[in-house]
Amino acid sequence: MASITTTSMSLLSLSDQSMVSCARISGPSSVSLSIKGRNFPSIALQPKGRRFHVTCAAKQETVRKVCDIVKKQLALSEDSTITGESKFTALGADSLDTVEIVMGLEEEFGISVEEESAQTITTVQEAADMIDKLLETKA
Repeated sequence: MASITTTSMSLLSLSDQSMVSCARISGPSSVSLSIKGRNFPSIALQPKGRRFHVTCAAKQETVRKVCDIVKKQLALSEDSTITGESKFTALGADSLDTVEIVMGLEEEFGISVEEESAQTITTVQEAADMIDKLLETKA
């Protein structure tokens, strides 16, 4: 097991063959690099809680239906590209639009979404995953 007790540490390359000439670690969550004389801004790492997380991708049919409902609720053109990774806010949805999307999903799939669950949905994929999970428990 390794441990760093200093607040700052620098690593310098002693060979001309290396691309990284200097790396500065300013604690366990910040790193800055100097590559071939160019300085890059610090990279701050966000701490994540230790937890076990399992995800199963929703059925493609569910994702497609969610995409169609999102397009309809946000009045997007048919040629708009929406994928599982599409975020509602990036598509122009505000909180009222998100509520309307969830209501449309409930109606289409015959499910009931708890308010706490509805507030955590930010992407098409998250909505599709939640729908498949609710349909699975309903069956």
